Amino acid sequence: MHPHARRLIRSLLLVPALVCAVPVLAQSSHRIDPQDQYHYWIRLNTKVDTDLPNSGLNLDKPGCAAVTYTIGSDGVPMNVQLVKLVPKSDLGNAAVTAVKNFRYGPALTNRIGQPIDTYYIVPFNAPEGADGMQKVMEPCKLPGYGQ
Repeated sequence: MHPHARRLIRSLLLVPALVCAVPVLAQSSHRIDPQDQYHYWIRLNTKVDTDLPNSGLNLDKPGCAAVTYTIGSDGVPMNVQLVKLVPKSDLGNAAVTAVKNFRYGPALTNRIGQPIDTYYIVPFNAPEGADGMQKVMEPCKLPGYGQ
């Protein structure tokens, strides 16, 4: 077979593969630290409702839940997962439900609505003040998120 014909056939076979890959590439995301999330997405709802259990393990203890998720190109959380709960308690489902109810709009620097992977720390029964909140949330920080 002629080398030019072989190159043309390879090119023609590559085009459908690239066309199929574009939607996947459009949904690919980066792991972003929650403190840097505002560069990509801004949470639109400042209050979300969640159902808390009436009884269960460690419901009245200070603690936190780390919930990972992807903000999709439509601003809706997807792949929401509880990955850390300190101390062990029955509040994990409440944290997941809260994050599933978040809604986001793209930041001015993210006009294409690029999806990102991030996480949110849900504090429970934190003492008053920033120091108390920080102390409760510290054990739930996750490594590996950054630009």
